[in-house]
Amino acid sequence: MITAERLFEVPDHQLKNYPNANMFVTKTAGIWVPISTSDFIDRTMIVARGLISMGVQAGDRIAVASSNRLEWNILDIAVQKTGAILVPLYPNISESDYRFILNDCSAKICLVSNQELADKISNIRADVPTLEHLFSFDKLSSVPHWSYIEEQKTHSEEDQVRERMRNVKNEDLVTIIYTSGTTGNPKGVMLSHQNLLSNVAACIEPIPADNQSRVLTFLPICHVYERMLHYLYMYLGCSIYFAESMDTIGENIKEVKPDVFSAVPRLIEKVFDKILAKGDELTGIKRGLFFWALDLAEHYDNVQSTTGYKIKLAIARKLIFSKWQEALGGNVKAIASGSAALQPRLARIFLAANIPILEGYGLTETSPVVTVNNFVTGIRIGTVGALIEGVQVKIAEDGEILVKGPNVMMGYYNQPEATNEVIDAEGWFHTGDIGEFQEGKYLKITDRKKEIFKTSGGKYIVPQAMENRFKESRFIEQIMVIGEGEKFPAAFVVPNFAFAKEWAHRHGHEFDGLSNEEIIKQTVFVERINLEIAEINQGFGNWEQVKKIALLPTEFSIVGGELTPTLKLKRKKILEKYQEGYDKLFR
Repeated sequence: MITAERLFEVPDHQLKNYPNANMFVTKTAGIWVPISTSDFIDRTMIVARGLISMGVQAGDRIAVASSNRLEWNILDIAVQKTGAILVPLYPNISESDYRFILNDCSAKICLVSNQELADKISNIRADVPTLEHLFSFDKLSSVPHWSYIEEQKTHSEEDQVRERMRNVKNEDLVTIIYTSGTTGNPKGVMLSHQNLLSNVAACIEPIPADNQSRVLTFLPICHVYERMLHYLYMYLGCSIYFAESMDTIGENIKEVKPDVFSAVPRLIEKVFDKILAKGDELTGIKRGLFFWALDLAEHYDNVQSTTGYKIKLAIARKLIFSKWQEALGGNVKAIASGSAALQPRLARIFLAANIPILEGYGLTETSPVVTVNNFVTGIRIGTVGALIEGVQVKIAEDGEILVKGPNVMMGYYNQPEATNEVIDAEGWFHTGDIGEFQEGKYLKITDRKKEIFKTSGGKYIVPQAMENRFKESRFIEQIMVIGEGEKFPAAFVVPNFAFAKEWAHRHGHEFDGLSNEEIIKQTVFVERINLEIAEINQGFGNWEQVKKIALLPTEFSIVGGELTPTLKLKRKKILEKYQEGYDKLFR
Protein backbone atom coordinates (compact mmCIF):
# COMPACT_ATOMS: atom_id res chain seq x y z
CA MET A 1 0.00 0.00 0.00
CA ILE A 2 1.35 3.45 -0.88
CA THR A 3 0.24 6.89 0.23
CA ALA A 4 0.17 8.57 -3.19
CA GLU A 5 -3.22 8.64 -4.95
CA ARG A 6 -2.00 10.53 -8.03
CA LEU A 7 1.41 10.25 -9.69
CA PHE A 8 2.28 13.90 -9.12
CA GLU A 9 2.17 13.17 -5.36
CA VAL A 10 5.16 10.81 -5.64
CA PRO A 11 7.79 13.61 -5.46
CA ASP A 12 5.86 15.09 -2.50
CA HIS A 13 6.12 11.73 -0.74
CA GLN A 14 9.89 11.84 -1.25
CA LEU A 15 10.12 15.40 0.08
CA LYS A 16 8.17 14.47 3.21
CA ASN A 17 9.94 11.17 3.95
CA TYR A 18 13.33 11.15 2.20
CA PRO A 19 14.27 14.70 1.09
CA ASN A 20 17.15 14.11 -1.32
CA ALA A 21 19.82 16.60 -2.37
CA ASN A 22 20.55 14.26 -5.31
CA MET A 23 17.05 13.38 -6.52
CA PHE A 24 18.17 13.50 -10.16
CA VAL A 25 21.80 13.83 -11.25
CA THR A 26 22.96 14.85 -14.73
CA LYS A 27 26.51 14.92 -16.07
CA THR A 28 27.17 18.39 -17.47
CA ALA A 29 30.58 19.42 -18.86
CA GLY A 30 32.17 16.43 -17.13
CA ILE A 31 30.61 17.11 -13.72
CA TRP A 32 27.66 15.32 -12.11
CA VAL A 33 25.13 18.06 -11.28
CA PRO A 34 22.23 17.25 -8.91
CA ILE A 35 18.79 18.73 -8.34
CA SER A 36 17.15 18.38 -4.93
CA THR A 37 13.65 17.11 -4.27
CA SER A 38 12.37 20.55 -3.27
CA ASP A 39 13.93 22.26 -6.32
CA PHE A 40 12.47 19.58 -8.61
CA ILE A 41 8.97 20.12 -7.21
CA ASP A 42 9.37 23.90 -7.56
CA ARG A 43 10.34 23.51 -11.23
CA THR A 44 7.30 21.33 -11.92
CA MET A 45 5.04 23.97 -10.38
CA ILE A 46 6.58 26.73 -12.52
CA VAL A 47 6.11 24.69 -15.73
CA ALA A 48 2.54 23.80 -14.73
CA ARG A 49 1.74 27.51 -14.21
CA GLY A 50 3.26 28.29 -17.61
CA LEU A 51 1.18 25.60 -19.33
CA ILE A 52 -2.04 26.89 -17.77
CA SER A 53 -1.11 30.43 -18.83
CA MET A 54 -0.73 29.13 -22.40
CA GLY A 55 -4.28 27.82 -22.35
CA VAL A 56 -3.63 24.14 -21.60
CA GLN A 57 -6.84 22.56 -20.31
CA ALA A 58 -7.39 19.36 -18.37
CA GLY A 59 -7.47 16.50 -20.86
CA ASP A 60 -5.32 18.25 -23.50
CA ARG A 61 -2.60 16.07 -25.00
CA ILE A 62 1.03 17.18 -24.75
CA ALA A 63 3.62 15.13 -26.63
CA VAL A 64 7.33 14.74 -25.88
CA ALA A 65 10.04 13.14 -28.02
CA SER A 66 13.32 13.09 -26.16
CA SER A 67 16.09 10.96 -24.79
CA ASN A 68 16.26 10.59 -20.98
CA ARG A 69 16.97 13.88 -19.24
CA LEU A 70 15.81 15.88 -16.23
CA GLU A 71 13.52 18.08 -18.33
CA TRP A 72 11.47 15.01 -19.33
CA ASN A 73 10.64 14.21 -15.70
CA ILE A 74 9.90 17.86 -14.84
CA LEU A 75 7.53 18.10 -17.82
CA ASP A 76 5.84 14.81 -16.92
CA ILE A 77 4.91 15.85 -13.38
CA ALA A 78 4.03 19.40 -14.49
CA VAL A 79 1.63 18.14 -17.18
CA GLN A 80 -0.01 15.84 -14.62
CA LYS A 81 -0.56 18.79 -12.27
CA THR A 82 -2.54 20.61 -14.96
CA GLY A 83 -4.76 17.59 -15.57
CA ALA A 84 -3.44 17.31 -19.14
CA ILE A 85 -2.28 14.03 -20.71
CA LEU A 86 1.37 13.30 -21.54
CA VAL A 87 2.01 11.41 -24.78
CA PRO A 88 5.62 10.13 -24.81
CA LEU A 89 7.14 9.44 -28.23
CA TYR A 90 10.16 7.33 -29.06
CA PRO A 91 12.98 9.55 -30.35
CA ASN A 92 13.87 7.00 -33.04
CA ILE A 93 10.61 6.43 -34.94
CA SER A 94 9.78 7.62 -38.45
CA GLU A 95 8.17 10.88 -39.52
CA SER A 96 5.13 8.92 -40.68
CA ASP A 97 4.72 7.46 -37.17
CA TYR A 98 5.05 10.94 -35.63
CA ARG A 99 2.42 12.23 -38.07
CA PHE A 100 0.03 9.40 -37.22
CA ILE A 101 0.45 9.64 -33.43
CA LEU A 102 0.28 13.43 -33.17
CA ASN A 103 -2.91 13.43 -35.26
CA ASP A 104 -4.43 10.43 -33.50
CA CYS A 105 -4.06 12.03 -30.06
CA SER A 106 -4.71 15.59 -31.34
CA ALA A 107 -1.57 16.89 -29.66
CA LYS A 108 -1.66 20.58 -28.71
CA ILE A 109 2.02 21.01 -27.79
CA CYS A 110 5.08 18.94 -28.68
CA LEU A 111 8.48 19.14 -27.00
CA VAL A 112 11.65 17.64 -28.45
CA SER A 113 15.19 17.34 -27.17
CA ASN A 114 17.44 18.24 -30.11
CA GLN A 115 17.80 19.54 -33.68
CA GLU A 116 17.23 16.17 -35.37
CA LEU A 117 13.87 15.69 -33.65
CA ALA A 118 12.94 19.34 -34.15
CA ASP A 119 13.49 18.85 -37.89
CA LYS A 120 11.40 15.66 -37.95
CA ILE A 121 8.42 17.29 -36.24
CA SER A 122 8.82 20.51 -38.25
CA ASN A 123 8.66 18.47 -41.47
CA ILE A 124 5.23 17.09 -40.61
CA ARG A 125 3.87 20.00 -38.57
CA ALA A 126 1.71 21.29 -41.42
CA ASP A 127 -0.03 17.88 -41.45
CA VAL A 128 -1.01 18.15 -37.75
CA PRO A 129 -3.62 20.94 -37.50
CA THR A 130 -4.05 20.65 -33.71
CA LEU A 131 -0.33 21.27 -32.99
CA GLU A 132 -0.08 24.86 -31.74
CA HIS A 133 3.44 24.87 -30.30
CA LEU A 134 6.77 23.10 -30.81
CA PHE A 135 9.54 23.60 -28.23
CA SER A 136 13.02 22.16 -27.68
CA PHE A 137 14.89 21.28 -24.49
CA ASP A 138 18.16 22.13 -26.27
CA LYS A 139 18.73 25.74 -27.33
CA LEU A 140 18.17 25.84 -31.10
CA SER A 141 17.81 28.64 -33.61
CA SER A 142 14.93 26.98 -35.47
CA VAL A 143 12.59 26.16 -32.56
CA PRO A 144 11.71 28.13 -29.40
CA HIS A 145 13.39 26.95 -26.18
CA TRP A 146 11.08 25.37 -23.64
CA SER A 147 12.00 28.06 -21.08
CA TYR A 148 9.28 30.06 -22.88
CA ILE A 149 6.73 27.91 -21.00
CA GLU A 150 8.31 28.76 -17.63
CA GLU A 151 8.37 32.46 -18.52
CA GLN A 152 4.57 32.40 -18.89
CA LYS A 153 4.15 31.56 -15.18
CA THR A 154 3.49 35.23 -14.37
CA HIS A 155 0.05 34.93 -15.98
CA SER A 156 -1.16 32.29 -13.50
CA GLU A 157 -0.88 31.50 -9.81
CA GLU A 158 -0.02 28.36 -7.81
CA ASP A 159 -3.59 28.30 -6.56
CA GLN A 160 -4.80 27.66 -10.11
CA VAL A 161 -2.46 24.67 -10.37
CA ARG A 162 -3.56 23.34 -6.99
CA GLU A 163 -7.20 23.64 -8.03
CA ARG A 164 -6.42 21.55 -11.12
CA MET A 165 -4.58 19.01 -8.95
CA ARG A 166 -7.56 18.67 -6.60
CA ASN A 167 -9.78 17.83 -9.57
CA VAL A 168 -7.56 14.92 -10.71
CA LYS A 169 -8.80 11.53 -9.57
CA ASN A 170 -6.94 8.26 -9.05
CA GLU A 171 -8.84 6.57 -11.88
CA ASP A 172 -8.27 9.41 -14.39
CA LEU A 173 -6.28 9.01 -17.60
CA VAL A 174 -2.71 10.27 -17.09
CA THR A 175 -0.84 9.15 -20.20
CA ILE A 176 -1.30 7.66 -23.66
CA ILE A 177 1.62 5.43 -24.64
CA TYR A 178 1.72 4.34 -28.25
CA THR A 179 2.95 0.78 -28.64
CA SER A 180 5.46 0.35 -31.41
CA GLY A 181 3.75 -2.74 -32.78
CA THR A 182 5.26 -5.25 -35.19
CA THR A 183 2.53 -4.61 -37.77
CA GLY A 184 0.22 -1.72 -38.64
CA ASN A 185 -0.12 1.69 -37.03
CA PRO A 186 0.76 2.17 -33.35
CA LYS A 187 -2.07 1.85 -30.81
CA GLY A 188 -2.41 4.36 -27.97
CA VAL A 189 -2.51 2.57 -24.62
CA MET A 190 -4.47 4.62 -22.07
CA LEU A 191 -3.11 4.35 -18.53
CA SER A 192 -4.53 5.94 -15.40
CA HIS A 193 -2.83 7.15 -12.22
CA GLN A 194 -4.21 4.00 -10.58
CA ASN A 195 -2.75 1.72 -13.27
CA LEU A 196 0.81 2.97 -12.77
CA LEU A 197 0.63 3.51 -9.01
CA SER A 198 -0.65 -0.03 -8.46
CA ASN A 199 2.45 -1.27 -10.28
CA VAL A 200 4.73 1.00 -8.25
CA ALA A 201 3.20 -0.32 -5.01
CA ALA A 202 3.55 -3.96 -6.09
CA CYS A 203 7.20 -3.53 -7.16
CA ILE A 204 8.50 -1.90 -3.96
CA GLU A 205 9.23 -5.27 -2.33
CA PRO A 206 10.79 -7.03 -5.36
CA ILE A 207 13.31 -4.23 -6.11
CA PRO A 208 16.32 -4.20 -3.74
CA ALA A 209 16.52 -0.40 -3.41
CA ASP A 210 15.84 2.24 -0.76
CA ASN A 211 16.51 5.90 0.00
CA GLN A 212 20.26 5.21 0.19
CA SER A 213 20.41 3.66 -3.29
CA ARG A 214 21.88 5.05 -6.48
CA VAL A 215 20.27 3.97 -9.73
CA LEU A 216 21.46 4.55 -13.29
CA THR A 217 18.86 5.18 -15.97
CA PHE A 218 19.47 4.72 -19.68
CA LEU A 219 16.58 2.70 -21.09
CA PRO A 220 14.11 5.07 -22.81
CA ILE A 221 11.79 6.68 -20.28
CA CYS A 222 9.15 6.90 -23.02
CA HIS A 223 8.86 3.12 -22.53
CA VAL A 224 6.44 2.32 -19.71
CA TYR A 225 8.93 -0.02 -17.99
CA GLU A 226 11.60 2.60 -17.29
CA ARG A 227 8.98 5.24 -16.60
CA MET A 228 7.27 3.14 -13.93
CA LEU A 229 10.69 2.47 -12.41
CA HIS A 230 11.35 6.24 -12.24
CA TYR A 231 8.17 6.67 -10.20
CA LEU A 232 9.23 3.74 -8.02
CA TYR A 233 12.73 5.14 -7.51
CA MET A 234 11.25 8.55 -6.64
CA TYR A 235 8.84 6.98 -4.15
CA LEU A 236 11.67 5.05 -2.47
CA GLY A 237 13.88 8.16 -2.30
CA CYS A 238 16.66 6.80 -4.57
CA SER A 239 19.12 9.07 -6.38
CA ILE A 240 18.53 8.74 -10.14
CA TYR A 241 21.57 9.29 -12.38
CA PHE A 242 21.14 9.86 -16.11
CA ALA A 243 23.62 7.97 -18.30
CA GLU A 244 25.10 10.31 -20.91
CA SER A 245 24.45 7.96 -23.82
CA MET A 246 24.37 4.28 -24.75
CA ASP A 247 28.05 4.58 -25.71
CA THR A 248 29.11 5.80 -22.26
CA ILE A 249 27.16 3.31 -20.14
CA GLY A 250 30.29 1.35 -19.12
CA GLU A 251 32.08 4.51 -18.01
CA ASN A 252 28.99 5.93 -16.27
CA ILE A 253 28.42 2.69 -14.36
CA LYS A 254 31.98 2.84 -12.99
CA GLU A 255 31.49 6.49 -11.96
CA VAL A 256 28.02 6.17 -10.41
CA LYS A 257 28.52 2.71 -8.85
CA PRO A 258 24.75 2.00 -9.00
CA ASP A 259 22.93 -0.37 -6.68
CA VAL A 260 20.31 -1.11 -9.34
CA PHE A 261 19.84 -0.47 -13.03
CA SER A 262 17.50 -1.83 -15.67
CA ALA A 263 18.52 -3.38 -18.97
CA VAL A 264 17.15 -5.20 -21.96
CA PRO A 265 18.52 -8.66 -22.85
CA ARG A 266 20.28 -7.26 -25.92
CA LEU A 267 22.42 -5.04 -23.72
CA ILE A 268 23.16 -7.88 -21.28
CA GLU A 269 24.24 -10.03 -24.24
CA LYS A 270 26.67 -7.31 -25.36
CA VAL A 271 28.08 -6.94 -21.81
CA PHE A 272 28.66 -10.69 -21.70
CA ASP A 273 30.31 -10.65 -25.14
CA LYS A 274 32.79 -8.06 -23.84
CA ILE A 275 33.50 -10.18 -20.77
CA LEU A 276 34.16 -13.21 -22.99
CA ALA A 277 36.40 -11.18 -25.28
CA LYS A 278 38.53 -10.17 -22.27
CA GLY A 279 38.68 -13.81 -21.18
CA ASP A 280 39.89 -14.81 -24.64
CA GLU A 281 42.78 -12.33 -24.31
CA LEU A 282 44.09 -14.05 -21.18
CA THR A 283 46.84 -16.65 -21.29
CA GLY A 284 48.17 -19.42 -19.09
CA ILE A 285 46.74 -19.95 -15.62
CA LYS A 286 44.57 -16.80 -15.75
CA ARG A 287 42.86 -18.01 -18.90
CA GLY A 288 42.36 -21.47 -17.42
CA LEU A 289 40.80 -20.01 -14.26
CA PHE A 290 38.52 -17.73 -16.27
CA PHE A 291 37.01 -20.53 -18.33
CA TRP A 292 36.90 -22.88 -15.32
CA ALA A 293 34.80 -20.27 -13.51
CA LEU A 294 32.62 -19.75 -16.58
CA ASP A 295 31.99 -23.48 -16.94
CA LEU A 296 31.11 -23.61 -13.25
CA ALA A 297 28.64 -20.74 -13.69
CA GLU A 298 26.96 -22.47 -16.64
CA HIS A 299 26.05 -25.33 -14.32
CA TYR A 300 24.76 -23.10 -11.51
CA ASP A 301 21.53 -24.13 -9.81
CA ASN A 302 20.20 -21.54 -7.38
CA VAL A 303 17.73 -24.03 -5.90
CA GLN A 304 19.93 -27.06 -5.31
CA SER A 305 23.73 -27.18 -5.12
CA THR A 306 26.14 -29.60 -3.48
CA THR A 307 28.54 -28.47 -0.77
CA GLY A 308 31.44 -29.15 -3.12
CA TYR A 309 29.94 -26.96 -5.81
CA LYS A 310 29.33 -24.14 -3.32
CA ILE A 311 32.99 -24.21 -2.26
CA LYS A 312 34.17 -24.04 -5.87
CA LEU A 313 31.72 -21.21 -6.59
CA ALA A 314 32.99 -19.22 -3.59
CA ILE A 315 36.53 -19.50 -5.02
CA ALA A 316 35.33 -18.49 -8.51
CA ARG A 317 33.48 -15.50 -7.09
CA LYS A 318 36.57 -14.32 -5.24
CA LEU A 319 39.08 -14.85 -8.05
CA ILE A 320 37.07 -14.15 -11.21
CA PHE A 321 33.54 -12.88 -10.71
CA SER A 322 34.59 -10.12 -8.30
CA LYS A 323 36.26 -8.46 -11.31
CA TRP A 324 32.97 -8.61 -13.23
CA GLN A 325 31.28 -6.90 -10.30
CA GLU A 326 33.98 -4.21 -10.22
CA ALA A 327 33.36 -3.52 -13.92
CA LEU A 328 29.72 -2.81 -12.98
CA GLY A 329 30.75 -0.41 -10.21
CA GLY A 330 31.06 -2.94 -7.38
CA ASN A 331 27.67 -2.22 -5.75
CA VAL A 332 25.12 -3.82 -8.07
CA LYS A 333 22.48 -5.67 -6.07
CA ALA A 334 20.33 -6.41 -9.12
CA ILE A 335 19.82 -5.74 -12.80
CA ALA A 336 16.13 -5.50 -13.70
CA SER A 337 15.60 -7.11 -17.10
CA GLY A 338 12.50 -6.80 -19.25
CA SER A 339 11.11 -6.05 -22.74
CA ALA A 340 12.23 -9.36 -24.29
CA ALA A 341 13.23 -12.89 -23.35
CA LEU A 342 16.56 -13.31 -21.59
CA GLN A 343 18.69 -16.34 -22.43
CA PRO A 344 18.45 -18.72 -19.42
CA ARG A 345 22.18 -19.37 -19.83
CA LEU A 346 22.97 -15.70 -19.20
CA ALA A 347 20.61 -15.53 -16.23
CA ARG A 348 22.40 -18.57 -14.78
CA ILE A 349 25.91 -17.19 -15.37
CA PHE A 350 25.22 -13.73 -13.92
CA LEU A 351 23.39 -15.19 -10.93
CA ALA A 352 26.36 -17.46 -10.26
CA ALA A 353 28.63 -14.42 -10.55
CA ASN A 354 26.59 -12.79 -7.75
CA ILE A 355 25.15 -10.23 -10.18
CA PRO A 356 21.45 -11.16 -10.03
CA ILE A 357 19.38 -10.39 -13.12
CA LEU A 358 15.76 -10.07 -12.03
CA GLU A 359 13.86 -10.97 -15.18
CA GLY A 360 10.26 -9.91 -15.28
CA TYR A 361 7.32 -9.93 -17.65
CA GLY A 362 4.71 -7.41 -18.66
CA LEU A 363 3.31 -5.24 -21.42
CA THR A 364 2.53 -1.57 -21.93
CA GLU A 365 -1.13 -2.59 -21.49
CA THR A 366 -0.34 -3.91 -17.97
CA SER A 367 1.52 -0.81 -16.72
CA PRO A 368 3.79 -2.93 -17.23
CA VAL A 369 4.86 -5.56 -14.66
CA VAL A 370 2.90 -8.80 -14.26
CA THR A 371 5.56 -11.10 -12.81
CA VAL A 372 9.17 -10.73 -11.69
CA ASN A 373 11.95 -12.93 -10.34
CA ASN A 374 13.07 -11.48 -7.01
CA PHE A 375 14.62 -12.31 -3.67
CA VAL A 376 11.27 -12.33 -1.84
CA THR A 377 9.20 -14.79 -3.90
CA GLY A 378 12.26 -16.58 -5.29
CA ILE A 379 14.24 -16.74 -8.52
CA ARG A 380 13.69 -19.51 -11.04
CA ILE A 381 16.02 -19.46 -14.03
CA GLY A 382 14.18 -19.77 -17.34
CA THR A 383 11.01 -18.23 -15.94
CA VAL A 384 9.84 -14.61 -15.56
CA GLY A 385 9.10 -15.11 -11.88
CA ALA A 386 6.04 -15.06 -9.65
CA LEU A 387 3.03 -12.76 -9.84
CA ILE A 388 3.31 -9.34 -8.25
CA GLU A 389 0.77 -8.51 -5.56
CA GLY A 390 -2.74 -7.69 -6.76
CA VAL A 391 -2.34 -9.17 -10.23
CA GLN A 392 -4.06 -12.36 -11.44
CA VAL A 393 -3.03 -14.59 -14.33
CA LYS A 394 -4.77 -17.57 -15.86
CA ILE A 395 -3.72 -19.72 -18.79
CA ALA A 396 -6.37 -20.10 -21.49
CA GLU A 397 -7.07 -23.45 -23.16
CA ASP A 398 -4.79 -22.54 -26.09
CA GLY A 399 -1.99 -21.58 -23.69
CA GLU A 400 -2.48 -17.80 -23.92
CA ILE A 401 -1.65 -15.77 -20.82
CA LEU A 402 -4.59 -13.72 -19.54
CA VAL A 403 -4.10 -10.93 -16.99
CA LYS A 404 -6.49 -9.17 -14.63
CA GLY A 405 -5.74 -6.50 -12.04
CA PRO A 406 -5.55 -2.77 -11.26
CA ASN A 407 -2.61 -2.51 -13.67
CA VAL A 408 -4.63 -3.43 -16.78
CA MET A 409 -5.07 -0.44 -19.12
CA MET A 410 -8.21 1.63 -19.57
CA GLY A 411 -8.19 0.69 -23.28
CA TYR A 412 -6.79 1.78 -26.63
CA TYR A 413 -7.31 5.46 -27.44
CA ASN A 414 -9.92 6.00 -30.15
CA GLN A 415 -10.14 2.24 -30.75
CA PRO A 416 -13.03 0.66 -28.80
CA GLU A 417 -13.15 -2.34 -31.15
CA ALA A 418 -9.45 -3.10 -30.67
CA THR A 419 -9.96 -2.72 -26.91
CA ASN A 420 -12.82 -5.23 -26.92
CA GLU A 421 -10.68 -7.67 -28.87
CA VAL A 422 -8.09 -7.87 -26.06
CA ILE A 423 -10.14 -7.23 -22.89
CA ASP A 424 -13.02 -9.66 -22.52
CA ALA A 425 -16.33 -9.16 -20.73
CA GLU A 426 -14.87 -10.47 -17.46
CA GLY A 427 -11.99 -7.99 -17.53
CA TRP A 428 -9.25 -10.41 -18.58
CA PHE A 429 -6.60 -8.87 -20.82
CA HIS A 430 -5.46 -11.28 -23.55
CA THR A 431 -1.70 -10.78 -23.85
CA GLY A 432 -1.02 -12.70 -27.05
CA ASP A 433 1.80 -14.53 -25.24
CA ILE A 434 1.86 -18.26 -24.64
CA GLY A 435 3.02 -19.57 -21.29
CA GLU A 436 2.75 -22.01 -18.42
CA PHE A 437 3.32 -22.08 -14.68
CA GLN A 438 6.19 -24.05 -13.17
CA GLU A 439 5.90 -25.31 -9.58
CA GLY A 440 2.43 -23.72 -9.74
CA LYS A 441 4.00 -20.32 -9.13
CA TYR A 442 6.63 -19.23 -11.65
CA LEU A 443 5.48 -18.11 -15.08
CA LYS A 444 7.39 -19.31 -18.14
CA ILE A 445 6.84 -17.59 -21.48
CA THR A 446 7.12 -19.98 -24.40
CA ASP A 447 6.26 -17.74 -27.35
CA ARG A 448 4.04 -15.12 -28.95
CA LYS A 449 0.69 -16.56 -30.00
CA LYS A 450 0.86 -14.89 -33.42
CA GLU A 451 4.45 -15.96 -34.04
CA ILE A 452 3.98 -19.69 -33.59
CA PHE A 453 3.58 -21.30 -37.01
CA LYS A 454 3.03 -24.68 -38.63
CA THR A 455 5.12 -26.37 -41.29
CA SER A 456 3.37 -27.96 -44.26
CA GLY A 457 3.54 -31.22 -42.31
CA GLY A 458 1.34 -29.72 -39.60
CA LYS A 459 4.09 -29.49 -36.99
CA TYR A 460 4.17 -26.44 -34.69
CA ILE A 461 7.30 -24.30 -34.61
CA VAL A 462 7.95 -21.96 -31.65
CA PRO A 463 10.43 -19.45 -33.12
CA GLN A 464 11.21 -17.23 -30.12
CA ALA A 465 12.35 -20.10 -27.90
CA MET A 466 14.51 -21.47 -30.72
CA GLU A 467 16.00 -18.05 -31.52
CA ASN A 468 16.96 -17.53 -27.89
CA ARG A 469 18.82 -20.83 -27.90
CA PHE A 470 20.68 -20.08 -31.16
CA LYS A 471 21.72 -16.63 -29.88
CA GLU A 472 23.75 -18.31 -27.15
CA SER A 473 26.32 -18.99 -29.87
CA ARG A 474 29.07 -16.39 -30.09
CA PHE A 475 28.89 -16.68 -33.87
CA ILE A 476 25.28 -15.49 -34.03
CA GLU A 477 24.34 -11.85 -33.43
CA GLN A 478 20.69 -12.07 -34.56
CA ILE A 479 18.45 -14.77 -35.96
CA MET A 480 14.89 -15.14 -37.21
CA VAL A 481 13.39 -18.61 -37.66
CA ILE A 482 11.12 -18.85 -40.72
CA GLY A 483 9.17 -21.44 -42.70
CA GLU A 484 5.43 -21.05 -42.11
CA GLY A 485 3.64 -23.49 -44.43
CA GLU A 486 6.96 -24.85 -45.76
CA LYS A 487 8.36 -28.37 -45.50
CA PHE A 488 10.94 -27.40 -42.86
CA PRO A 489 12.11 -24.46 -40.73
CA ALA A 490 14.99 -22.28 -41.94
CA ALA A 491 16.52 -19.08 -40.59
CA PHE A 492 17.90 -15.68 -41.47
CA VAL A 493 21.16 -15.32 -39.55
CA VAL A 494 23.16 -12.15 -38.90
CA PRO A 495 26.63 -13.28 -37.78
CA ASN A 496 28.61 -11.60 -35.00
CA PHE A 497 31.15 -10.09 -37.39
CA ALA A 498 33.52 -8.85 -34.67
CA PHE A 499 33.79 -12.36 -33.28
CA ALA A 500 34.01 -13.82 -36.81
CA LYS A 501 37.17 -11.77 -37.45
CA GLU A 502 38.64 -12.81 -34.11
CA TRP A 503 37.84 -16.49 -34.80
CA ALA A 504 39.32 -16.28 -38.30
CA HIS A 505 42.56 -14.77 -36.98
CA ARG A 506 42.93 -17.53 -34.38
CA HIS A 507 42.49 -20.18 -37.08
CA GLY A 508 44.87 -18.72 -39.63
CA HIS A 509 42.30 -16.95 -41.81
CA GLU A 510 42.36 -13.18 -42.19
CA PHE A 511 38.98 -11.42 -42.43
CA ASP A 512 40.18 -7.99 -41.28
CA GLY A 513 40.14 -6.35 -44.70
CA LEU A 514 36.90 -7.97 -45.76
CA SER A 515 33.44 -6.39 -45.80
CA ASN A 516 30.50 -8.15 -44.14
CA GLU A 517 29.25 -9.14 -47.60
CA GLU A 518 32.60 -10.78 -48.33
CA ILE A 519 32.82 -12.55 -44.96
CA ILE A 520 29.49 -14.35 -45.43
CA LYS A 521 30.78 -15.72 -48.73
CA GLN A 522 33.93 -17.25 -47.23
CA THR A 523 33.52 -21.02 -47.49
CA VAL A 524 35.44 -21.69 -44.28
CA PHE A 525 33.13 -19.34 -42.35
CA VAL A 526 29.91 -20.63 -43.92
CA GLU A 527 30.94 -24.17 -42.97
CA ARG A 528 31.70 -23.11 -39.38
CA ILE A 529 28.33 -21.36 -38.98
CA ASN A 530 26.54 -24.41 -40.40
CA LEU A 531 28.40 -26.59 -37.90
CA GLU A 532 27.22 -24.30 -35.11
CA ILE A 533 23.61 -24.53 -36.32
CA ALA A 534 23.89 -28.33 -36.55
CA GLU A 535 25.18 -28.61 -32.99
CA ILE A 536 22.43 -26.43 -31.52
CA ASN A 537 19.83 -28.29 -33.61
CA GLN A 538 20.53 -31.41 -31.55
CA GLY A 539 18.52 -29.86 -28.72
CA PHE A 540 15.36 -29.72 -30.84
CA GLY A 541 12.98 -32.33 -32.21
CA ASN A 542 13.56 -33.49 -35.79
CA TRP A 543 10.60 -31.47 -37.12
CA GLU A 544 11.83 -28.18 -35.63
CA GLN A 545 15.50 -28.38 -36.56
CA VAL A 546 16.67 -25.54 -38.83
CA LYS A 547 17.56 -27.19 -42.15
CA LYS A 548 18.88 -24.18 -44.08
CA ILE A 549 20.15 -20.70 -43.30
CA ALA A 550 20.65 -17.45 -45.20
CA LEU A 551 23.49 -15.29 -43.87
CA LEU A 552 22.76 -11.56 -43.87
CA PRO A 553 25.46 -8.86 -43.98
CA THR A 554 23.58 -6.15 -42.06
CA GLU A 555 22.20 -6.14 -38.51
CA PHE A 556 18.45 -5.80 -38.04
CA SER A 557 17.87 -2.28 -36.73
CA ILE A 558 15.21 0.26 -35.81
CA VAL A 559 16.43 2.61 -38.54
CA GLY A 560 16.33 -0.20 -41.09
CA GLY A 561 12.73 -0.94 -40.14
CA GLU A 562 13.41 -4.52 -38.97
CA LEU A 563 13.13 -3.84 -35.22
CA THR A 564 10.57 -2.05 -33.08
CA PRO A 565 11.87 0.67 -30.71
CA THR A 566 11.89 -2.02 -28.00
CA LEU A 567 14.10 -4.22 -30.21
CA LYS A 568 11.51 -6.84 -31.12
CA LEU A 569 11.69 -8.39 -34.59
CA LYS A 570 9.27 -6.99 -37.16
CA ARG A 571 8.89 -10.38 -38.76
CA LYS A 572 6.59 -9.31 -41.58
CA LYS A 573 8.93 -6.45 -42.57
CA ILE A 574 11.98 -8.72 -42.48
CA LEU A 575 10.25 -11.28 -44.68
CA GLU A 576 9.33 -8.55 -47.17
CA LYS A 577 12.84 -7.12 -47.17
CA TYR A 578 14.55 -10.47 -47.68
CA GLN A 579 11.95 -12.14 -49.92
CA GLU A 580 14.63 -13.10 -52.44
CA GLY A 581 16.66 -14.84 -49.75
CA TYR A 582 13.52 -16.59 -48.55
CA ASP A 583 12.78 -17.89 -52.03
CA LYS A 584 16.31 -19.29 -52.38
CA LEU A 585 15.85 -21.24 -49.15
CA PHE A 586 12.51 -22.79 -50.04
CA ARG A 587 12.04 -22.67 -53.81
